[in-house]
Amino acid sequence: ADKVPDDCEPLLIEAAMAFGTGHHGTTLGCLRALDRLAGEGFHGKKVADIGCGTAVLAMAAARIWPEPVLASDIDEVAVEVAQANVDANNLSGRVTCVEAAGFDHPQLAEAAPFDLVFANILKGPLVALAPDMAEALQPAGYAILSGILNEQADEVIDVYARSGINLVHRESIGDWTTLSLQTNA
Repeated sequence: ADKVPDDCEPLLIEAAMAFGTGHHGTTLGCLRALDRLAGEGFHGKKVADIGCGTAVLAMAAARIWPEPVLASDIDEVAVEVAQANVDANNLSGRVTCVEAAGFDHPQLAEAAPFDLVFANILKGPLVALAPDMAEALQPAGYAILSGILNEQADEVIDVYARSGINLVHRESIGDWTTLSLQTNA
């Protein structure tokens, strides 16, 4: 097991599902963006993790803030793994995992608008998700996006800007870019 620095919160991730452990540049970028927002005093009261995979981002948000977090994935097996990780980290009741394509689930619709949404998926689905993201975010809400190759980032930034969600911060780790964006107040 990796050693956890004193100022960090550990999360247990099922070894059977290696994607989304926090070591990949996309997941690490999202965790850094979350840490940056929290360090600036942002408090996520309504948080969603779209395309959650292992639910590591949803669990990280639940460790920082006391409010419930919604995690969704289009893949049934990913949702099962996510729920197992949530249970293993004693976050049941704090993180709810649902199977959904994008925001297409009654629990997500009921919980919206969100003040923070993670989407660590790929460029194509991120671009397609932009209009729904604009609807799902509250004014001054944040989107943390990754799964974007460095050379794809400008296109994603442009698409989201056309939906009223503008770049706040950009970080590249290896071949991958993570974007922090915000809707207008």
